[in-house]
Amino acid sequence: MQQSGNDRAATPGEVLRSLAFYVAFYGGSVPIVVLAALSLLLPQPGVLVKLVHVWSGYHRWCCAVLLGIRVEAQGYEPRGGVLYAIRHEAFFEAIDLTQQYRLPVVFAKQELMRIPLWGRAGQRYGLIGVDREAGAKTLRTMIKQARALVADGRPLVIFPEGTRVPHGQPGPLQAGFAGIYKLLNLPVIPVAVDSGRLYHRRWKRSGTVHYVFGEEIPAGLPREEIEARVAAHINALNHG
Repeated sequence: MQQSGNDRAATPGEVLRSLAFYVAFYGGSVPIVVLAALSLLLPQPGVLVKLVHVWSGYHRWCCAVLLGIRVEAQGYEPRGGVLYAIRHEAFFEAIDLTQQYRLPVVFAKQELMRIPLWGRAGQRYGLIGVDREAGAKTLRTMIKQARALVADGRPLVIFPEGTRVPHGQPGPLQAGFAGIYKLLNLPVIPVAVDSGRLYHRRWKRSGTVHYVFGEEIPAGLPREEIEARVAAHINALNHG
């Protein structure tokens, strides 16, 4: 039986390029992570912020030069005071966030915030841990923190599926997304991504990762409507 484009075996060139990427990116990440840990001793987060942006930029450089992965964004206009709801297919878009947004504030799994040093660094940068089992008091604290960062002009980013979903498969939105949307009372811009077909595999492939930014969805919609509109757009590239 003939293999589809997504199921075919990796070519020798893809294997070699992927190995070069792993060595360069993860090897180069070590000194950046060490410096980021040391920066936690400083009273201000400026050095940490710069290191995060350097790391994200280095990742995109490694993808372009070693893997042949380019990035195209359609419909993007940088702005704060909005919640970007992004399809999550691979680590690519999570690492790439600071290349697309100015100082993004990211809603992340609470489990990540418990990782030694990483969690503390993430919180200092602006990550907000989402605990799905949290009570009302914890949720209010999380929303208060998010609003304070939005007041500084920083965009909010959330992966409404809550975890990575394979390319070609629609993923259900987590119930917490609608709750956060309601409490923040902010408009939403849904973002479709197709990184999984190239990046979310052991032997990565060359090509173009597309971001397609949808039209702004107003605040205050019923849960069923906001979920349906976000799901429809973030899955717009979910084929092939």
